[in-house]
Amino acid sequence: MIPGQKYTPQDVIDAVWRRKWLLICPVILFGIAAFLVTRSLPNLYRSETLILVVPQRVPESYIRSTVTSRIEDRLRSISEQILSRSVLERIILEFNLYSEQRQHAPMEDVVVRMRKDIEVEPPIKDDTFRISYVSGDPVIAQKVVARLAGMFIDGNVRDRQVLAEGTNQFLESQLEDARQRLIEHERKLEEYRRHYIGELPSQLQSNLQVIQTTQMQLQSLSESLNRDRDRRLVLEKSMADMRADPVTAAVTAEAAEHAVDPLEAARTELAALQRRLKPTHPDVIAAKKRVAELEAARVVLPGTEAGPAPPVPDSIVVRRMHETQTEIDKLDRQIASKDADMVRLRGLVSDYQRRVEAVPTRESEMAELTRDYETLQKTYQSLLAKKEDSNIAANLEKQQIGEQFKVLDPARVPERPFSPKRLQLNLMAVGVGLLLGVALGALIEYRDTSLRTESQLLEAFKIPVLAVLPVMESLREKRRRRLRVALTATAAFLATAGAAAGAAWRLGLLKRWF
Repeated sequence: MIPGQKYTPQDVIDAVWRRKWLLICPVILFGIAAFLVTRSLPNLYRSETLILVVPQRVPESYIRSTVTSRIEDRLRSISEQILSRSVLERIILEFNLYSEQRQHAPMEDVVVRMRKDIEVEPPIKDDTFRISYVSGDPVIAQKVVARLAGMFIDGNVRDRQVLAEGTNQFLESQLEDARQRLIEHERKLEEYRRHYIGELPSQLQSNLQVIQTTQMQLQSLSESLNRDRDRRLVLEKSMADMRADPVTAAVTAEAAEHAVDPLEAARTELAALQRRLKPTHPDVIAAKKRVAELEAARVVLPGTEAGPAPPVPDSIVVRRMHETQTEIDKLDRQIASKDADMVRLRGLVSDYQRRVEAVPTRESEMAELTRDYETLQKTYQSLLAKKEDSNIAANLEKQQIGEQFKVLDPARVPERPFSPKRLQLNLMAVGVGLLLGVALGALIEYRDTSLRTESQLLEAFKIPVLAVLPVMESLREKRRRRLRVALTATAAFLATAGAAAGAAWRLGLLKRWF
């Protein structure tokens, strides 16, 4: 190349013509080498099958499956199981695959080779996916793909059943644990109710009612006790008078008895008690008994007409004193009994007031126990419902009416090889040879500083040209030039052929001949 020279299209054409063998030889050599290599490559056949993901036949609105993972995740899991060493080794031995490699390579390398020959395409629109296998035997390729498809279908069914059973067992254990905790909490709640019976919040109203009723009884009993004490004082005074002046005391007592009728007073007291108390109350029963006794005494000892006081015999005074003492003794017993009732009722009121005061504390404790119990009960009911759903889902998987894999396009014996693409490889080799020739020609042309035309001479020396003489080679020079070209072509051919053979040997394509 001459610095500063401007090349015309004719100059380029002349340069190409001069270097035509640098263009032709690499193209021919690379083309021949590619043809030989591609002819030596074995045919590879690919068989594939299309598998459809069939949804469960029962609507999910009625039965929800326990398998909720995505199809991509489950397919990845099944692929890892099937492409494991143990499974692939079993398939290799079953179909006698890679027999030549197994003679001089460990089984691990053979398994890796088979794993590369298997391709599982991801699901398309979540409903189909493809499985393919590449082999030198089309029949073997079809059989292996069919076997892999069956293993994927069986693996999906097995995994779904295992997952459903695992979910069912887990829920069963959780349900049993929740049931035991619920029973234990019910026992604690029952023990708490028995231990604090009478102080529970639900018994507050009944306790208040008992306090109110007891206070009314205390009031009535206090009034009755006061009347009994007043009556006893009157009787004691009468006894003292009779002892001091028997005649006057007897007349006075008889007049007082006529003036104040004890029967009417007893009847009035009975009516007042019946309005406040029940008929079975002890005060009501005692008042009824007193009225009956006074009525009986009225029949035996009828009243006398008012008039001058007749002489009172000693027997009447004695009888009067005896009756008065008897009534005093009776009143003493009634007063003692009523005092005891007063103490008992006051203790009862105090006890129920203590229960009422303890209600807020028991209410907070009961609320905590009840809240925990309700939480456990809700948890148990939720687990029970989930367990029922899990049982139904497990039966769904056992009957194989859940989501399944179905072969939509079965594997077929391929009719034409999948690889190698001989035409494409040959064209690529010719293209590489052409690029190499162009690069070599351009490099040589760039380093060539010879002057070949009149214009180049004028451009280089700026002097006029007298004449242009053609190149005249001797016979020896022609032979040397032809030999140089032949040696160059032979060396290029051998280098290309050696590179192609080395690549084929590295790929293991020529080992069957050696």
